[in-house]
Amino acid sequence: MEKTINLTLKVWRQKNAGTKGKFETYQLSGISTDSSFLEMMDILNEQIIHEGGEPVAFDHDCREGICGMCSLYINGRPHGPDDDVTTCQLHMRKFRDGETITVEPWRSAGFPVIKDLVVDRTAFDKIIAAGGYVSVSTGGVPDANAIPISKIDADEAMDSASCIGCGACVAACKNGSAMLFVSAKVSQFALLPQGRVEAKRRAKAMVSKMDELGFGNCTNTGACEVECPKNISISNIARLNREFLKAKFRD
Repeated sequence: MEKTINLTLKVWRQKNAGTKGKFETYQLSGISTDSSFLEMMDILNEQIIHEGGEPVAFDHDCREGICGMCSLYINGRPHGPDDDVTTCQLHMRKFRDGETITVEPWRSAGFPVIKDLVVDRTAFDKIIAAGGYVSVSTGGVPDANAIPISKIDADEAMDSASCIGCGACVAACKNGSAMLFVSAKVSQFALLPQGRVEAKRRAKAMVSKMDELGFGNCTNTGACEVECPKNISISNIARLNREFLKAKFRD
């Protein structure tokens, strides 16, 4: 038999970045514990529309934990009270009957609110555009084993590349730092020979753009690693620091 729960939702509502926001309270009943958090938000919006109100704006796309768009701060945690998942992978079985759930957008100077729970995360795109790519000619596509790369380096590069840029690290950090994201994107190239040609320019340009966009500094509390849905390691931050210092010394 399907289990259902009743909930009280406190949802952040804000018309746009230039207006003051506030929490609004909603009551939901008969929510299946098998439904996802975003499906619950869909049900909430259907109820609001039926009552003649304006639905809650929230971001989503793939609903498979791949795109990173479902950036919600739920009960004081990025992506909610489950580990190693995005909001779209969070299910209502993680909540108790009668529980009050507080839903907020990411809180960061680098992620201004667009509307309600939707924030502008194009700052991450700008950081990538500053240097998160390989632009030198690498020729045609070689055989997979043509360039000798140790398995340890290959595995670490792939782990770093698994970052989906959701911004949970920024939301979790008391300083609003984007160091985990930037370090993951730097690491995925720094560990491979194709990325070493532009290593000096990349590290300096991406760190400079991160600072320019208003993200805070890292103080190594580790909150970003704990809340990352893809388990990106803070060891990448140490690598980013090494890459940045090497570039500065070469100057």
